[in-house]
Amino acid sequence: MDTVSSPLLLGFLGSLAAGMMTSVGALPVLFGRQPTRAFRDMSLGFAAGVMLAASFFSLIIPALDAAEGQYGDGAIPAAIACIAILIGMGAVAMMNEALPHEHFRTGREGPEAAALRRVWLFIIAITIHNFPEGLAVGVGFGADGLTGGMPLALGIGLQNAPEGLAVAVSLLGEGYGKARAWGIATMTGLIEPVGGLLGAGVVTIAQPLLPWGLAFAAGAMLYVISHEIIPETHRSGHQNKATLGLSVGLVLMLFLDVWLG
Repeated sequence: MDTVSSPLLLGFLGSLAAGMMTSVGALPVLFGRQPTRAFRDMSLGFAAGVMLAASFFSLIIPALDAAEGQYGDGAIPAAIACIAILIGMGAVAMMNEALPHEHFRTGREGPEAAALRRVWLFIIAITIHNFPEGLAVGVGFGADGLTGGMPLALGIGLQNAPEGLAVAVSLLGEGYGKARAWGIATMTGLIEPVGGLLGAGVVTIAQPLLPWGLAFAAGAMLYVISHEIIPETHRSGHQNKATLGLSVGLVLMLFLDVWLG
């Protein structure tokens, strides 16, 4: 196989590019420009919309198609998708329970970790959030090369920018300097190529696992949307702006998926 078109390489590079958009999104903090809370909530709503559309149009529907190719029409493809989605959601829920971490608004969750510095609790929280995104991009490339992975990489990259900004601004509010806040936001995106390699590797090596991998990645992202992003955008009274952002993100990702996929 041509190295340039290797699903593993594409999965790694695509998820790396998407992950590094957290760094791009956090750049305004280096220049002293802090967005309003309303703008940040709208941006996070946009991120949720992109992830929601990607979960269904780029992962769940292809998972059903792949399962139908293996098992034909009937209940089996639907059952595989449903079970894999639930397993993906459960896996991220278990990570939430097993790893000590801290959210910017709701405080610490998971096991007690008094010895851990607060900055590492933040990093663990964002890592839990970003890993499923990298996994989804890798699965997309592993499943169908550029056609399957490019819409996901673009969509996840777009939604990572507001997330990176939100992380950096929140860290500024916790007393971290501009450069350090930007650096930590950048680091949180570097977990995505790890997930990208894993996702691309699994579905490339074991093709029967393809529908399971696609739906698993979708479930992981759906958990993050419901448990993390949407509650965060609704805590400060900016529900309308957050919903507007979600709507724009959803239709933009739908457009990209149809156009590029």
